[in-house]
Amino acid sequence: MARYQETTQTETLHIPSSIISKGVAATELRPWGAFTVLEEGRGYKIKRIEVKPGHRLSLQMHHHRSEHWIVVSGTARVTCGEKEVLLSNNESTYVPQCTSHRLENPGVIPLVLIEVQNGEYLGEDDIIRYQDDYARTKD
Repeated sequence: MARYQETTQTETLHIPSSIISKGVAATELRPWGAFTVLEEGRGYKIKRIEVKPGHRLSLQMHHHRSEHWIVVSGTARVTCGEKEVLLSNNESTYVPQCTSHRLENPGVIPLVLIEVQNGEYLGEDDIIRYQDDYARTKD
């Protein structure tokens, strides 16, 4: 009978701390729905956003980041600059830095999307609001 011999090697991989993601944050509730930070690292943040039927986020702009939105379920009405589009499951759009934009759920089921932010600063205080249904100044 042949003998089977297993050898294992353990290698340590050094990853710079600037690349390691910060992990998952708690869900934050908003008047329009909620968002959860799924992952965050240097120069990017990934969120799961849920918008209640008939609700919308403020018409806003960010100085320091761009955003990619991918619809997971529901229908999104997206205003980006002068354009307005409807997006459905598995459709996406790009919001350039310094461009006014708004996300709205015109449907009857919750809108769920994944947002990928890119930029040098990704803080929640990088929001300039032009219009807001909930009279907020900060998100």
